Amino acid sequence: MAKKPVTTRSGRFFRLAGMTASVAGQYAGQRARRIFRSDEDNEGARSESYTRMADQIVDTLGELKGAVMKVGQIASQTQDFLPKEFSDALERLQKEAPPMPFEVIVGQVESELGKPVSELFEYLQEKPYAAASIGQVHRARLHDGTDVIVKVQYPGVDESCDSDLKQLRMALKLGGLLRMPKEHVDQLFGEIRVRLKEELDYENEARNLELFQSFHANDDWVVIPKVFESHSSRRVLTMELVEGDHISEVTPEKYDQDTINLIGHRIFTMMADQLFRYQCIHGDPHAGNFAYRPDGTIILYDFGCVKKLKPEIVEAYRNALISALEEDYAALDQHLIALGARVESQPAVDEAYYAMWRDILIQPFRSDTPYDFADSELHKDVAAKTTTVFKYLDYFKPPVESIFIDRMIAGHYWMMKRLGVQAAFREELEKYLRQSPD
Repeated sequence: MAKKPVTTRSGRFFRLAGMTASVAGQYAGQRARRIFRSDEDNEGARSESYTRMADQIVDTLGELKGAVMKVGQIASQTQDFLPKEFSDALERLQKEAPPMPFEVIVGQVESELGKPVSELFEYLQEKPYAAASIGQVHRARLHDGTDVIVKVQYPGVDESCDSDLKQLRMALKLGGLLRMPKEHVDQLFGEIRVRLKEELDYENEARNLELFQSFHANDDWVVIPKVFESHSSRRVLTMELVEGDHISEVTPEKYDQDTINLIGHRIFTMMADQLFRYQCIHGDPHAGNFAYRPDGTIILYDFGCVKKLKPEIVEAYRNALISALEEDYAALDQHLIALGARVESQPAVDEAYYAMWRDILIQPFRSDTPYDFADSELHKDVAAKTTTVFKYLDYFKPPVESIFIDRMIAGHYWMMKRLGVQAAFREELEKYLRQSPD
């Protein structure tokens, strides 16, 4: 029997508190049993315990949706501060969430917009168009015949944001899952909280939509939906229905390789423009937030998570990339300090360590020969070297100001791979690195 959805602050608190107590108990028990085991047995038991705790946390986050689920999604792309078992389990949260009952959605729409659904729309489709962490989307039609999609925030999510984050942080701490100093945890969760507060404000998202429409006004290959303010509020956002093919529908029957490569170049241009020219990025680049058309058009959805970047952070990022390309690792070390990714009080990092990561990450930019993302194993190469992070754990910290840049790049890598893009980006990258923002 399906559990009744949790839509109250107290309900969310008790569900999360129960999860935290269980995880803390498992961790304490595992530590106590460790005394009587060999190192090899301890490693296997630790992994099994982490997997059990991770599964319980992920199941709870997926059920509650909201801030905790969104943090889980971010954490799955920030794998250097959590055990692998936990990061792997968190990847499940990247999948679409199970939908909220329709009567809950109708109640939220009517409460927010102050009218019965029948007065607002000719129809509001019961089956969700998409379901995500903090809300879900339904197709609808206005009374003038305009087809729209209506994004509806789950009840109770925004009021519970701070409480949810505290509970999740406590669960990770008591489960022995956080691998960094309190100061760095404070910075990381502080940044996530700010982004979540923005994402929970659909009026802010409407402003972001207009901002990105202005960014891409001259790019006729980028489509961003129009907002209907008359049918929108802080927790309900009504936009024009703009359809394209989900990444799973980009097949050889509809898209030849030249078109896929064109889309790849356009994705790179869009990403680089947002980072280096506009210094403002679309910070949630998963497959569900993009669609495509056989003429090479890219459609962007969901502008709740937008990160406005400080000019000095963009400059430090630019300089770090230039230093890496030029194999100037002493300069790279300094630029990573400026970026907030390196602990300044620690001595310089061994250049061989930087060279190892540079040789892995430069693969798509190594030459002017097209790189085949479909066959790319860059992510496996990264995973194979993650254990080396522990040697320098005290030297690095989560780059709070640039964490969403890393998230954007990782998300676009996976889209390029799924699309099967074959393209050379070295010349384009160097062009962006050597030009000043307009």
